[in-house]
Amino acid sequence: MSKNNSYKFGIVVFPGSNCDHDCYHVIKHVFSQDCEFLWHHETDVERFDCIVLPGGFSYGDYLRTGSIASLSPIMKSVEKFANAGKPVIGICNGFQVLVESGLLPGALMKNSSLKFVCKWVSVRVESTNNLFTKSMDIGDTLDIPIAHAEGNYFCTPEVLEELNDNNQVAFRYSGKNGELDPQANPNGSIENIAGITNKAGNVLGMMPHPERCAEEILQGTQGRLIFESIISWLNLNNKEKGRA
Repeated sequence: MSKNNSYKFGIVVFPGSNCDHDCYHVIKHVFSQDCEFLWHHETDVERFDCIVLPGGFSYGDYLRTGSIASLSPIMKSVEKFANAGKPVIGICNGFQVLVESGLLPGALMKNSSLKFVCKWVSVRVESTNNLFTKSMDIGDTLDIPIAHAEGNYFCTPEVLEELNDNNQVAFRYSGKNGELDPQANPNGSIENIAGITNKAGNVLGMMPHPERCAEEILQGTQGRLIFESIISWLNLNNKEKGRA
């Protein structure tokens, strides 16, 4: 950890990432945290407190989205980082990379409309037993933007049952008042799923972009809650380590 309760965030940059600077801006200038870009060839990530896989089109997404990036040298280190219980968040293309690398289950397919979708949506908080939704309550709804062509989350019935049983579904697309119906689902995701975590709750993948709604100038601030939750967890974790 850096001084003055400032934590060190690493933002992974793949060829084709295009939301890396958005994430850097929010973490560095909105939340005053230490922040560093990590080129995809990097293998040393131990100096970081949290790893961010940003949105974009890694390697042009010319094959299945996120599939080539999942084989980048840094992903072995990210896997080791995650297995140590440290926070990893994948946003949009970052979610696709996490799924392709096996850090999260399931698959992300083309939107059911077969069109690129870019708009504001509402998502309902489904679980708070992970470190990314600690600042929220179950049933809260967040207004947050999406922009993707392949955000249609899919998994087998067995995996879906496991996700639900383990409270690994973090967010579902919903109406403004939290109602879950097909009209609120922008991409055809199974059970309106917008974001999931791993079993331990320290790896989150989500299609919506919290970094695009974390300050007033962007006409929305509810993405702040996710970054605040991460920092709050880091604060708590640091205090507990201090007591050990």
